[in-house]
Amino acid sequence: MIGENWPVVNVFLGLGQDPLTLWHMAARTFIVYLAAIILVRLGEKRFLGKYAALDVILGFALGSILSSAVTGSSAFFETLGASLVLVLLHWLFAVLAFHSDRFGDLVKGNKRMLIKDGQIQWDAMQATHISEKDLLAALRTAVQTEDPQQIKIAHLERSGDISAIPRQGEPQIIEVQVENGVQVVRIKMD
Repeated sequence: MIGENWPVVNVFLGLGQDPLTLWHMAARTFIVYLAAIILVRLGEKRFLGKYAALDVILGFALGSILSSAVTGSSAFFETLGASLVLVLLHWLFAVLAFHSDRFGDLVKGNKRMLIKDGQIQWDAMQATHISEKDLLAALRTAVQTEDPQQIKIAHLERSGDISAIPRQGEPQIIEVQVENGVQVVRIKMD
């Protein structure tokens, strides 16, 4: 173990002790919490938002690994090292996905078109297991409408969110005749 050469650290963290006392677990929790903050900063906070499966997996795996350091079910410093490797691997994958669309599609997935020119794309809906009610709820949130015919395009994004772009309405043209024999004035209303 890494901490074997530091007797004070051994006593403070309860390294090699079974069972751990409340004070050992409290000290471990404090150190793991600080380490997690550093790891999150290294990971550039990507996995704290709602992004791709890659980010969600990091959040779950990091939490699981770090919890084993607190409870003593794994070697303390080795567990922190494994957490660092996980965050660095996530960072590397994010960099590779940034530079390579193919790699990004592989680890993050693809967007799926759900509505095109007002028409629901039922094959995509079925493939992504999104019900019509789910789609309409997302449209209400995204563009304040429930009518798919008012949507130019809607996608299921890699993050799992549904984005929508409303159709542009036809401009309304009003003709105003000022006086007989005078040219007609047209006003275009967008």
